[in-house]
Amino acid sequence: MAFLVKFKTVVEVIQIFFITLAIVIPIRYFLFQPFFISGASMEPNFNSGEYLLVDEISYRFNDPERGDVIVFKSPNNPASYFIKRIIGLPGEALKIEKSKIIIYNLENPNGITIEEDYIDEETQGEIDISLKKDEYYVLGDNREHSSDSRSFGTVPKENIVGKAWISVYRQDGIKLLEKPQY
Repeated sequence: MAFLVKFKTVVEVIQIFFITLAIVIPIRYFLFQPFFISGASMEPNFNSGEYLLVDEISYRFNDPERGDVIVFKSPNNPASYFIKRIIGLPGEALKIEKSKIIIYNLENPNGITIEEDYIDEETQGEIDISLKKDEYYVLGDNREHSSDSRSFGTVPKENIVGKAWISVYRQDGIKLLEKPQY
């Protein structure tokens, strides 16, 4: 009798283990993925040591938008991941001149300068680029210390892992991330 009770307990533990795997694995690999920020390229908005949950499913139904903070595979090394903010969208022309970012698109054929009150410094460099279909132009929030589209070029949509959704940081606690309004 004792053997039967132990056997049932072992079977129940194995069942719970497999049910847990059946729930956790799809969530982890298809819906949300954890990422750990390393480096200063997104300061002061995101700090090294910050832990993010990345929404991997939204971009299957909606396109990325300007201002979204994304995690993506490096265009030069797919084994490396970066976190940056989307500035330019597919089909747009983008110009950086005199520390200003000017976007040209169907709604703004004469160009519109985007205001970025979430950064502390000016955007350096002189860029004039037209984005193709499924190409995004990304910049770090810490422009002086960021390797971004100014150095490695555009990011193809296929490289985007997902949108930063929740931040878990030791001093700030847990916060839901919102994109800026331009």
